[in-house]
Amino acid sequence: MIDQIPGTGKRDAMARALRLIAREAPSARDVLVFVDGDSCVPPDLITRTAPFFTDRRVGALTTDEAAEIPRGWLFRSWFALRFMQRQMMMSSMALGGRVLTLTGRLSVFRADLATNPDFVRQVQHDYIEHWRLGHVNFLTGDDKSTWFWLLARGYRMSYVPDVRSLSMETQPRPGFVDSAVALMRRWFGNMLRTNGRALSLGPARIGMFTWWSILDQRLSIWTTLAGPIAVLIATLFIDPIALPAYLAWVMFTRYLFCAALSAFRGGGFPIVYVPLLYFSQIVGAAVKSYVLFRQDRQKWTRQSADTGTAPLAVGQRLRAATSTFIHVLALGWLTLGVTLATGVL
Repeated sequence: MIDQIPGTGKRDAMARALRLIAREAPSARDVLVFVDGDSCVPPDLITRTAPFFTDRRVGALTTDEAAEIPRGWLFRSWFALRFMQRQMMMSSMALGGRVLTLTGRLSVFRADLATNPDFVRQVQHDYIEHWRLGHVNFLTGDDKSTWFWLLARGYRMSYVPDVRSLSMETQPRPGFVDSAVALMRRWFGNMLRTNGRALSLGPARIGMFTWWSILDQRLSIWTTLAGPIAVLIATLFIDPIALPAYLAWVMFTRYLFCAALSAFRGGGFPIVYVPLLYFSQIVGAAVKSYVLFRQDRQKWTRQSADTGTAPLAVGQRLRAATSTFIHVLALGWLTLGVTLATGVL
């Protein structure tokens, strides 16, 4: 069935499609595939994934990914590195029974769950109530909405590392750094908007390993930033040799990490992966710290999901100002803590 609807957003389109499929009365023995329009599906996808659903505890699964990027060698290398990291992380999480996302590019669901009216409502109208920002509707991040619905109801979510989809990607901005930051703002915003409510489920409900991994998504923001801050403080106030020593240590440890990552896909890795890995870690942590305090700010990579260019209301300006204040305060406390830990104070 091919359906055409007004361009009111991806969530509305998915909800309408799921309601149309629900009319066919899918059962627990049927599977339903969510796939982006720019992704190529393996021809044996159903054959390779359907057997996992003989376990009634499994609600969904996702697969390995690769991307075809015609231009921008640095952007292409960055994506390939991210998919290597994803392969390792998802394989590890699947051993605990629950991955941390059901990727929108390609995921397979038990059809009776994906057409459940509550599931469809959450896909179309997901939101959180934030203590400071108030009611925040989810514009992006439908893959996090589907993931949380299954997580909250105790379903397992698996990963198939030897089935790979291929997506078509383009660099969304002229520069590599601008493109990477734009994508990370969307990815990490989706992650952090769901992170708090997932944590509130507790380890007894979702498993200790899964719960700790979700908590680590927040802790790693600050532990990652602590290293560069400590080195800058040590360089300025203790000994300038700290900076080149730190850079040498960073390159050595990241090289070893990239070597370990390459074992998951084989074929080795280009040397550019080493600085790209460090870039992803440090810039990624900085972007996470930014969006953590601005969870109401959402934007698609290539088009805005904001309300427009009209002047902000007084309440919106106040929220923006408090977001900046709390963000700066958090970074200040982190810097103070690192300063005390290094013995400068």
